[in-house]
Amino acid sequence: MGIISRGFGGRRRESVPGLPPGQYLTHDFPVLSAGPTPRIPLDRWSFTIATETGEKKSWNWAEFTALESADVTVDIHCVTKWSKLGTTWRGVSLDTLLADVETAADYTMVHSFGGYTTNVPMEDLLDGKAWIAYKFDGEDLEPEHGGPARMLIPHLYFWKSAKWVNGLSLMNDDEPGFWEAAGYHMYGDPWLEQRYQGD
Repeated sequence: MGIISRGFGGRRRESVPGLPPGQYLTHDFPVLSAGPTPRIPLDRWSFTIATETGEKKSWNWAEFTALESADVTVDIHCVTKWSKLGTTWRGVSLDTLLADVETAADYTMVHSFGGYTTNVPMEDLLDGKAWIAYKFDGEDLEPEHGGPARMLIPHLYFWKSAKWVNGLSLMNDDEPGFWEAAGYHMYGDPWLEQRYQGD
């Protein structure tokens, strides 16, 4: 039996504004992970951007949380077909983190504690489209939901919003991350139902 089941189903599509095709509305916050939940002490947390030329820029927790942050309200959409509308987060924009990074890269690979990776085009991280979030609904982000910090890229399926984020590699060529190598779509637009390769 393969790692992917196209059987994410059983719920009727609701007619709700803001709900992409094939999704259903949830009011709770389901927890789905590719492995065990890591518990990262804040004094061991760091985030590093590595450019395509090998240059690196890093922040520890105190440096990261001292950066300008934003409160955002966004809808999130999971590839398993649930959507949660109007979620509120606080985080640091990728525009802020990448502001002083010299790069010509078109692609990125997001890295997480525990080894998870996911690929995201550079243009999908810029212009107010993505954040590294550390608060959800006014509270510190719980480990089950990716705390202490996770990527937040709400216009793509939620597997692109990697939990327990610790780095970003900038790349000239697109490469698959964890789920993409297992058959998930390389991009993951919920409005186009890009769940799997070939969708």
